[in-house]
Amino acid sequence: MRHARRQVVRRVTRLAAVGGLLLGGTMVTRAVASEPAHAPSAPRTYAQSAAETGAGLVSRLGTSRTAGTWIGSDGKPVVAVTDEDTAAAVRGAGAEAKVVSHSMNELKSATAALRSAPRVPGTAWSLDYRTNQVVVQGDSTVSASDWSRMTGVADDIGTFVRMQRTKGTFTTRINGAQPILSTGGRCSAGFNVTNGQSDFILTAGHCGPNGSVWFADNQARQQVGTTVNQSFPTNDWSLVQYASGKAGEGADVVAVGNGRGVRITGAADPAVGQRVFRSGSTTGLRDGQVTGLDATVNYPEGTVTGLIETNVCAESGDSGGPMFSEGVALGVTSGGSGDCTAGGTTFFQPVTKALSALGVQLIVSTQAGSGTGQSGAPSAAPSAGGSQSAVAPGAASPGSSAPITGGTQGATLLARLADPRNVGPGLLIIAGSLVALVAARYIRAEQDRKAYRRYYSATWG
Repeated sequence: MRHARRQVVRRVTRLAAVGGLLLGGTMVTRAVASEPAHAPSAPRTYAQSAAETGAGLVSRLGTSRTAGTWIGSDGKPVVAVTDEDTAAAVRGAGAEAKVVSHSMNELKSATAALRSAPRVPGTAWSLDYRTNQVVVQGDSTVSASDWSRMTGVADDIGTFVRMQRTKGTFTTRINGAQPILSTGGRCSAGFNVTNGQSDFILTAGHCGPNGSVWFADNQARQQVGTTVNQSFPTNDWSLVQYASGKAGEGADVVAVGNGRGVRITGAADPAVGQRVFRSGSTTGLRDGQVTGLDATVNYPEGTVTGLIETNVCAESGDSGGPMFSEGVALGVTSGGSGDCTAGGTTFFQPVTKALSALGVQLIVSTQAGSGTGQSGAPSAAPSAGGSQSAVAPGAASPGSSAPITGGTQGATLLARLADPRNVGPGLLIIAGSLVALVAARYIRAEQDRKAYRRYYSATWG
């Protein structure tokens, strides 16, 4: 009976070991297959292709003959031009042309005149390429006398300056996608960036001055990092250096709610008419369109210039959060007016401008086709002459989805072990199975040797 039990145990051990080898081999194969064999350039989106085509034409034809570019309802680039000869050149390049009355030089001259006028908090202006106008907005805090004075400045510039009142107030938006907290308030992690030696969070500059210490919890037990570079007003960006020096697992992902995220594959400048997405801790994932560029906002704290204007809604608690489209980083939330019930206007600090000024690079994903990995540089911009099938702006998506595994503190050990891209667990199973096979074989050999000795001892006794 005892001999039969030993045989059963040995057989079960061998079967388990063989099964472990098969399982471990499968896990290692899947992990290796999930890693990109080569590092191709970052994928280029339809919106990027259209925007680059339009921007390339504007650059080549000059600001005296053009007045901006945008993405049409069919997804193709449209370029505003001032004469028919320039329109013919645009059409010959495969883009749509719209003849307008005022060049980019005139529009820029108008914004310069507005900036030179006495500052009025609660006002903002941006270039609306589609209407060939400079749009000046005034919120509910602007008095009738100040608005009348601003209207007088606009009348002196020309009829292409449009004045309009807006509901609510232009305020900075504290908080965001992944909350970080300090004694100065609550803000949001925007995008993870690196200088090649240390990793940082790129967020809004109005979140806090240099030296602000940030935590992942309101008990101040989990320190995230410290603000080491800040610019506000004029610009609205800041860098929070991670206390550990590294962003950790999942640094290429931004949160969009419900434990999900979007992989970031590169950075770019948006185009007017492009569909964009914003994530924030108060209102979650929201979308809308870029309505203007080179916007100036006169916040109560000071004036910020060069912003992206959108009709994406936001509320108090969404500031510093990321704006992106099709996995491409575009901006961090600065401020705006309105809310997500009635709608409103939200302004964003362009990511490309911040990266250039701060001397850092976006941490991007290798899994969506980018080639530089989490610590890599931003992907090189495609040539303006490239072509792709156009899609309507409304067809754009946030990007490739991914789980949120670690928040600001990185993934847990269990999450890393369960990650199918990790070859470690598979190798451990293979090693354990080989040990079990060798042990079973050794035990069998020892038992056979002892049985042999007992047999011959009894025979020749």
